[in-house]
Amino acid sequence: MTRGKGRARMAALAGLLLMPFAGATFADDQVKTTSGIVEGVRAASPAVRAFRGIPFAAPPIGELRWKAPQPVRPWKGVLKAGGFGPRCMQAPVFSDMIFRDRADKPMSEDCLYLNVWTAAKSAEDRLAVMVWFYGGGFQAGSSSEPRYDGENFAKKGIIVVSLNYRLGVLGFFSHPELTKESGVHASGNYGLMDQIAGLRWVKQNIAAFGGDPEKVTIAGESAGSLSVSALMASPLAKGLFRLAIGESGAFFGRPPAGSAMPTLGETEKTGAKFAEALGANDLAALHAKGAEDLLNAAQKDRSLQFWPSVDGYVLPKEVAAIFVEGGQAHVPLLAGWNAEEASWAVVYAKEKPTAHTFPQQLRARFDDRSAEILKLYPASNDEEAHKSAIDLASDLFIVYITWAWLEMQNKTGQAPVYGYVFDRTPPVAPDTKVNGISPKELGARHACEIEYVFGTLKSQPNPWESADFKISDAMASYWANFTKAGDPNGPGLAKWPVYDGGADPMMMHFAEQIQALPQAHRDRYEFWSGAAATATAHH
Repeated sequence: MTRGKGRARMAALAGLLLMPFAGATFADDQVKTTSGIVEGVRAASPAVRAFRGIPFAAPPIGELRWKAPQPVRPWKGVLKAGGFGPRCMQAPVFSDMIFRDRADKPMSEDCLYLNVWTAAKSAEDRLAVMVWFYGGGFQAGSSSEPRYDGENFAKKGIIVVSLNYRLGVLGFFSHPELTKESGVHASGNYGLMDQIAGLRWVKQNIAAFGGDPEKVTIAGESAGSLSVSALMASPLAKGLFRLAIGESGAFFGRPPAGSAMPTLGETEKTGAKFAEALGANDLAALHAKGAEDLLNAAQKDRSLQFWPSVDGYVLPKEVAAIFVEGGQAHVPLLAGWNAEEASWAVVYAKEKPTAHTFPQQLRARFDDRSAEILKLYPASNDEEAHKSAIDLASDLFIVYITWAWLEMQNKTGQAPVYGYVFDRTPPVAPDTKVNGISPKELGARHACEIEYVFGTLKSQPNPWESADFKISDAMASYWANFTKAGDPNGPGLAKWPVYDGGADPMMMHFAEQIQALPQAHRDRYEFWSGAAATATAHH
């Protein structure tokens, strides 16, 4: 056989071998899901396609309000997936939230939509997937927020899926009649069920977008991070993910109270009280109420809290109790917190704490334990008192519970754990104020790491410096590496050691200098761990 004929034969054979995969490439940015064909759009980066506003469950409206998410009704033709779906019903709670929802329908009970960013060239690429859950205290938020844009991660070789889940009174309302008709002896936690339905959608459909359904990482910040800890504990989410990322928050009992989650009995009482205040004597009357009326009524009485609970179905026990028993998902975890999660102003008086007032505030709040707490949060001068007030507020708000999550997963999770502290104060324009306080004074505050992680610094008008872009690129690379392999380390990055749970476990610090350092303030966290255990025992 001549060399020319041999080459021709090989080329023909290669063509035949490739024929079955020819249809697997993305024709005209169209992808076939189990419910129908969706057509995405090219992102700013030509290699990345964005599919926005894909329904992953039936609209939870009418009789489906306060029910587990139901399957999507298949559609005919091509669904144009260029714009975000409406955000779930919510009050304007947080001023820093910017939404890109549809102008004609920005907010609706019909809100169970997700978005996909992918740089896969064909369905054969089998890329790792990050599924993102937004923060907002389970009361607000949307997958359309510019800071959660998945394009930068897609450029780093992973697929990002972000999804909406029901919030507040429409996402977590519980009532004895709802429990009775549920078929599972539970009510509430619809928002968590939405997240699980989104993960099931990913399992069934992500391969068509070039993703690997066996390489799914769940990730979130604040309420999204609390959600990740809950999904790790929920039997309904088993097998739907293989890695977990949490930024600031977990269901591990805020000190000094101990318990973080109400029981079904408690939420049913709350629901019955709420229905009574509305003048709704049965479920039909509740269903007849408009979503806006329900929202307004929930806003009026802030003592009624609608958020995740131990319902006996999605969560058979408290999240922390499931972790203690080792009943959670045994998957690698990357989690951490920001250096100044809360301002002293959030917890204390309008005036700055001083060396004189801070010990008084401790005595008023902690009584006989105040002297012990003052040793951990000293106030020998005004500057130290101010810093201690921020540290205490941050620890009680979210640092301790995130630390407890790292510790417990390290003890019982049978998988590597990685911890971090974000300690970069985002630069701000002169004279900028947030609730009368300069953001510079607020430091590395709650949620300010999100734009760094997603590589979306430019979604905010801050006067960013080269150090910010360097930190952002490193964080995005670590998060992408972890999503791909369960290990954040990679070429060109400072070594991130495993969190070993010894006396001084190593934490990755993200500041002007990115480096691993021994965990600081462990004595504070261990103190609150003891306080939480005592409170739970007395509960």
